[in-house]
Amino acid sequence: MTITTDTFFGGAPEVNASAPGRVNLLGEHTDYNDGFMLPVATPQRTLVAMSRSGDDHFHFYSPNFDATVTFAKDSSAPQGFGSYIEGCIRLVQAEGIEVPPLRVYVETDLPVGSGLSSSAALEVATLRAMRALLGFELDDVKLARIAQRAEIEYAHVNCGIMDQMASSLADETNMLFIDARTLEHHLSALPPDTELIVIDSGVARTLAASKYNERRAECEEASRILGVTALRDVVDPASVETLPSPLRERARHVVQENLRVLEAAKGVDAERFGELMNASHASLRDDYEVSIRALDVLCEALRAAPGVLGARLTGAGFGGACVALCRKGQAQEAAATALAAYHDHHGPGNDVQGRILIPVPTDRKDKNESV
Repeated sequence: MTITTDTFFGGAPEVNASAPGRVNLLGEHTDYNDGFMLPVATPQRTLVAMSRSGDDHFHFYSPNFDATVTFAKDSSAPQGFGSYIEGCIRLVQAEGIEVPPLRVYVETDLPVGSGLSSSAALEVATLRAMRALLGFELDDVKLARIAQRAEIEYAHVNCGIMDQMASSLADETNMLFIDARTLEHHLSALPPDTELIVIDSGVARTLAASKYNERRAECEEASRILGVTALRDVVDPASVETLPSPLRERARHVVQENLRVLEAAKGVDAERFGELMNASHASLRDDYEVSIRALDVLCEALRAAPGVLGARLTGAGFGGACVALCRKGQAQEAAATALAAYHDHHGPGNDVQGRILIPVPTDRKDKNESV
């Protein structure tokens, strides 16, 4: 039986907070290379309700996982969704802030494993709830840094900073330009008269089990050979061609992807932005090798749909979702057309079932507001 907030807290929680996921439009696998990104926030959010527990144990529950996590205040959460929450708690304690045992209820309409950063939304919403409950000062950039550390140190995913920065600072109507090295950031409007489509491929991927950490190590080795701190410091793009394979291809993607972001951030028309998205996907497929056939087929179906200007995988790859830029007013029709073509490609009886995430289907609604 699903536990409600009323039964979990014995009444209303002390605070509620929420945070969005993110869709990355350009700048994939650049954040851990000190590069540049252009994400936007999702309309879907993760809600965290929180109260002091009143005993000496932490208690976490999520109806999405139908899982309860309970552990003593001087113990640790088992690996799972509780690891992300515990990481936020322990790192706030490390800042010298007293955190009592808590009851934490987590609910999300973000699809887990689709590349929309459900983990970052959980971390940011948890930290927002703690900030509201305990009344400590924490600016949104530092909050994102703590959220990133929680994922690395407690969930053991060697992530960059983009997802947490986007969840903490982005909105649904503007792109957030992020410099991963300096954390300089600013909002920038989407190309005029456009809107976004995001379709989940139906192929889940577990980030820690993917080749994410392997790609990061390859980029670090490429930087070492080239004599730069990070691949964002490569001045001459042609210099990466001296690297051995596959370091050559990995570095080529990162260097060119940074250039695509910088071009788009300066302001380009919708057609050019679509071209940059298509080029990004080709690079992720051929040079970074993080795409799979299902994502390629879905991107092809999106590009063939009416009004679509460009499409690419979004997130770490190996499954998850694709994002497309579409002319305003055509996204719903284009998304339905692309999804039908994607399913037709796989044929009847295939268990791959995609779903439209953005525009949000009319039978779902965003019920959470940010704290």
